[in-house]
Amino acid sequence: MPILTLIQAVNDGLKVAMREDERVLVFGEDVGPKGGVFLATEGLTTEFGKQRCFDTPLSEDGIVGAAIGMAANGLRPVCEIQFQDFIFPAFDQIVSEAAKLRYRSGGQYTAPMVIRTPYGGGIRGGLYHSQSGEAYFTHTPGLKVVIPSTPHDAKGLLLASIADPDPVIFMEPKALYRHAKGEVPAGHYTVPLSTLRTVREGEHVTVFCYGSMVPVVEKAAAQAAEQGIECHIVDLRTLLPLDEQGVLEAARKTGRVVIVHEAPRFCGYGAEISAMIAENVIEYMEAPVRRVTGFDTPFPNTLEHHYLPDERRVLDAIEEVARF
Repeated sequence: MPILTLIQAVNDGLKVAMREDERVLVFGEDVGPKGGVFLATEGLTTEFGKQRCFDTPLSEDGIVGAAIGMAANGLRPVCEIQFQDFIFPAFDQIVSEAAKLRYRSGGQYTAPMVIRTPYGGGIRGGLYHSQSGEAYFTHTPGLKVVIPSTPHDAKGLLLASIADPDPVIFMEPKALYRHAKGEVPAGHYTVPLSTLRTVREGEHVTVFCYGSMVPVVEKAAAQAAEQGIECHIVDLRTLLPLDEQGVLEAARKTGRVVIVHEAPRFCGYGAEISAMIAENVIEYMEAPVRRVTGFDTPFPNTLEHHYLPDERRVLDAIEEVARF
């Protein structure tokens, strides 16, 4: 089984989808002959031609609007927004049009499309190339929001997203593009959406995380284990629709929960997980839920290493809930 980086797995997934289904098109800014700013689409124009992998004008609302029209007329567009920070000009197209097409047409039309976009910090991208806006989209019924953390999941979840009948926001942790490596099956396979991944079994503290925070949590859990604290790590993978029962079962398992994400804390995705636990399994909890997140400030450049949660901050939270 080949060993791929996360970005190579994305590229392989796109190639598999395009080989199997001529309806799959890939487009966005610089995704054609250049292969994308991170080379996620490298080689696609060469293999499939400019009719199926092509560059667009620098117009995010135009990119997404075109994808909606294609999807409604039987194609399977996969459009790329070069950085998640640039997605906001297309916000109205995504939340007002793509997300609502099935509902407003009474099921006559759907938008089977994928919007790929790299998100988050970790590459010293500064203010406009480091944001984590997943919570904006998980607040929108009609969308699916997917964030892989491993090469295996990146390819399998991407292929599942392309096959899905509804619009998917596929957010790729660019900090892991070339740092995450692992075995990836050749050919076609899927990882079902709305499923959790158990990263590590443990009996003392449950830690929920996703994307680039997964390896950070793994490092913190290894240090906690040296103190006799065994963490049960859950990679959420699909934030919307979430496997809520799986989350509640994992919370009940230990009665102590830490939630980790790099987006700001206030109204961040972790708040929904915390509320879900409080509303449904509070009687099983042995300690307050603890969140470890980015700060409620614009994303800094020189202080990026202070802003992003690291294993020390995660370990502190694990120790705190374990001792409570």
